[in-house]
Amino acid sequence: MSLPLEGIKILDFTGVQAGPACTQLLAWFGADVLKIERPGVGDVTRNQLRDIPDADALYFTMLNSNKKSLELDTKTPEGKEILEKLIREADVLVENFAPGALDRMGFSWEHIQELNPRIIFGSVKGFDENSRYADLKVYENVAQCAGGAASTTGFWDGPPTISGGALGDSNSGMHLAIGILTALIGREKTGKGQKVSVAMQDAVLNLCRVKLRDQQRLDRLGYLEEYPQYPNGTFTDVVPREGNAGGGGQPGWVLKCKGWETDPDAYIYFTLQEQNWARTCQVIGKPEWIDDPAYKTPQARQPHIFEIFAEIEKWLADKTKYEAVDILRKFEVPCAPVMNMKEIEEDPDLRASGTIVEVEHKKRGHYLTVGSPIKFSSFVPKIVGAPLLGENTDQVLTDLGYNREQIKRLHETKVV
Repeated sequence: MSLPLEGIKILDFTGVQAGPACTQLLAWFGADVLKIERPGVGDVTRNQLRDIPDADALYFTMLNSNKKSLELDTKTPEGKEILEKLIREADVLVENFAPGALDRMGFSWEHIQELNPRIIFGSVKGFDENSRYADLKVYENVAQCAGGAASTTGFWDGPPTISGGALGDSNSGMHLAIGILTALIGREKTGKGQKVSVAMQDAVLNLCRVKLRDQQRLDRLGYLEEYPQYPNGTFTDVVPREGNAGGGGQPGWVLKCKGWETDPDAYIYFTLQEQNWARTCQVIGKPEWIDDPAYKTPQARQPHIFEIFAEIEKWLADKTKYEAVDILRKFEVPCAPVMNMKEIEEDPDLRASGTIVEVEHKKRGHYLTVGSPIKFSSFVPKIVGAPLLGENTDQVLTDLGYNREQIKRLHETKVV
């Protein structure tokens, strides 16, 4: 069965995480993604955080599956000529260089558009081109700070905290993939390509929209009634950090389960859902709270919220996190075990769904990587190992019309 993006040619001029996450997703769905890398060096993540000497690091392999690799020195006249030929045949070019780098290389958006008016040009930068910080080089944690995530994460008596999720990098890549697919659909109607840009700051903020919601409510009211600081604490004029509280008006908290003294992840997330209050009281052995005026409504419960969570922890004390969730699910209590990476690595459901997959690499052997988080009814993306540096160079040049002698000369002069 042909895949939805089969026949779409993508030039991948990206490195590290944001860009590669975008192009990997498109490769999973059938696009022909050619990663263009510096000869002898490649993507910097090939060598970062290595666990096997002389083998590509997991950092690289887990972000570049299903792609091809071409070594190409684009600073040479021959390299520029090869790149121009590739651009003329491509549907999409994606880059996440530092601001201005591609322009200095001689491949501005305007020049690329001249070479191929139908091409989609996808770009990830730290900040919007009109931002006063547009010239800054940006990585994951920088984006989380600039996009509002860090200031609202952590506990109120501690510093801003970075999330373990790649809100700046992979999240920006996902946003760019959506933009590229939208532009491809648009091209079907107009016949013309366009530039698609994602700023990491913007992508982080897009995931923090509820915090912008809360800022406006705070501006008007001076307090946020669903935050743990209400009603006994104090508010400033900015949205505070709320610890582990739920962000949608349904109070929740991370609570200890059996074994927490020795297991740092023996916890569950427990939500006090308004419409399920009565059943929640029943399951935790507090039926008297159902109609008690001091607990009956969310407004009444808020001053007692940590007392309530303390009582729930007493109920959890003799139950593992998995036992607790198995009981609570029968009462429709929104909850989940706090799963660590070892548990995720070994989880049979994630393996069965293709969310965690095992693939073969020519030097690493078998390794685990993430599969598509998006599921389709008509096909299952097949994940294959990431390419070795320059693995597809000769075939790409042959397809462009270069003969053996020409390819040999390009290798000798280190153009490829």
